[in-house]
Amino acid sequence: MNYSLLPNRHNQDFFICDVFDSFKDDIASMEHPVFSLSKTPDHRMLVYERDGITIKIKPSYTGLATIFDKDILLYLASALMNRKNNGSPISKTMRFTTYDYIVSTNKALGGVQYKQLQEGLARLNGTLIQTNIKTNGKEITKEFGLIDSWEIIKEDGKLTSLEVTLSDWFYNSILGNAVLTIDKDYFRLRKPTERRLYELARKHCGNQTAWKIKLDNLKEKLGTTSEMKLLRFNIKKITETNHLPEYNVSMEDDVVMFTRKEPPKDNKAPTPLAKAITKKEIEKAARPGETYEQVADRLKKLRANL
Repeated sequence: MNYSLLPNRHNQDFFICDVFDSFKDDIASMEHPVFSLSKTPDHRMLVYERDGITIKIKPSYTGLATIFDKDILLYLASALMNRKNNGSPISKTMRFTTYDYIVSTNKALGGVQYKQLQEGLARLNGTLIQTNIKTNGKEITKEFGLIDSWEIIKEDGKLTSLEVTLSDWFYNSILGNAVLTIDKDYFRLRKPTERRLYELARKHCGNQTAWKIKLDNLKEKLGTTSEMKLLRFNIKKITETNHLPEYNVSMEDDVVMFTRKEPPKDNKAPTPLAKAITKKEIEKAARPGETYEQVADRLKKLRANL
């Protein structure tokens, strides 16, 4: 088995800056094992209970959405947060090109990737999350998909672009800034377990010096069906290769510890949202020939840069 990063398949330096400044992951699915780590169709119904809240994750006939299918959501979250931070309008429905998605997530170009992308969209749409919320003596049970809908646009028989409508659950994570920046080398991790380990390290260790967890508790958080013996072996291999982005991994007496490889690049507090642009400000700053919308957009970008 190959315990190393995938090659960097595309020269992304010029590309990422044009599409978005960093990759984002939503905190809710980093905390809970929502996505299957299996490389074969997984038809289990997953159930998690904590503090009176029950979460059920139900597969479609094609199986649960996988950790690799999640790349679609990571791409969309990153693009949405970039637009939001730049003061541009955002929407639950997004259209994007397959080429941009494949290059951004370090996948190989070719017909197989387009087929896998379509299958991933179907699993994201078919996987349902059911949860109950108790407030003021009332209990509300709600069920929703990871995405609401998707469609593929073809021209002259060639797949040119995709349109995805996100679920309220995922879109609200973007509106509420409930996301964390992840390293672009996440997409170079080969194995589902490695990707889930990185997510947990990023969520729980974050910018702290270290995070420790017992192996049996880690197994539960990972959501893996592997036997403890195999999980122990895989983590030992990762400690030897030390190829997980951002974090070192060590294990002693079945206690796994994650530590940062280097101090965080950016430890600044989040930038507060800009105040609304008033009509008076727009009229004062307007240039000849500009519409109200153009002036407001220019002032928002200026504030963001300042």
